[in-house]
Amino acid sequence: MSSGARYLVTGATGFLGQHLVSALVDAGHEVVALGRSADPSRGATRVHFVRADVRDRSALEDAAAGCDGVFHCAGFVSHEPRDAERLWQVHVEGTRAAVAAARARGVRRLVLASSSGTIAVSRTRDVATEERERPRGLVAGWPYYRSKLYAEEEALEASADGLEVVSVNPSLLLGPGDERGTSTMVVAQAITGDIPLVPTGGLSFVDARDAALAMVAAMQRGRAGACYLVGGCNLTWRDFFGRLERLSGRRGPKLPLALSPRLARLGAEVLTSTLWRSSLPPPVTPVELEMAQHFWYLDCGLAERELGFEARDPQDTLRDTVDDVRRRGRAGVRAVARG
Repeated sequence: MSSGARYLVTGATGFLGQHLVSALVDAGHEVVALGRSADPSRGATRVHFVRADVRDRSALEDAAAGCDGVFHCAGFVSHEPRDAERLWQVHVEGTRAAVAAARARGVRRLVLASSSGTIAVSRTRDVATEERERPRGLVAGWPYYRSKLYAEEEALEASADGLEVVSVNPSLLLGPGDERGTSTMVVAQAITGDIPLVPTGGLSFVDARDAALAMVAAMQRGRAGACYLVGGCNLTWRDFFGRLERLSGRRGPKLPLALSPRLARLGAEVLTSTLWRSSLPPPVTPVELEMAQHFWYLDCGLAERELGFEARDPQDTLRDTVDDVRRRGRAGVRAVARG
């Protein structure tokens, strides 16, 4: 990636997008930051903010004019089945618009911010690599990951037809700066006592700052058509909550949720219906509970070898996340998460 280049970043106001914009500016690049909410540049002289919807192809084409590459980070986080159409529109239709805009403006390369959940999810504890067959059966009932999988596949198909597309697939993004509280919500819920049970599955997480640097490296030296899993740590939920308890000084959940994923979801659906009738928001959605009974472990060896990816100490990431969640405050985080 040449010094002083110009890049379009979609989703620039999001958690990953803001860290990516900062990384690009720090490296001496000019950024066209496209987003729907407030200007994330905060006075930065090399950031040009464009307020637009990611599905607006005309706006994307205008924003991509004169750019050397596109970072497509725009997304919407929800695990509610009722949001399936919006998720499809933002992820799949938005990716189609970004690809079309890059083609129209003669941009050589597009780096997609996908998700490890398009590859690394299993009913067993095995650790996924990029070679694993895509888990279509599992994600079919999870609107968020289903839409991310289709968006990723459509983008990578474009790489076989002239536009160089590289997919970076981070696991759960943690760290400071998640102002909307959507990605770090599980940390907030754990340290405020809103999660009563310990799922029997496991998760992977990565610092958003490290994921942003992986995106920058993918623009420079990622292989066109390739996916790169990016993670910092694989943990069972029990170990994850244990670490948060030690860092926060707040007692975490202890009782294991010893149910199959399907039964966990059905039980949560009954509980959710009861709580909504009482005007109380459920702590987690049925889909989230079902997903937490699976394992999301990954091996990021390919990203380490080809992108030079390095994950910081996961304990530092968790400490920074806890501090940032506390800064935002419990009430604000919960209000953002539940809309």
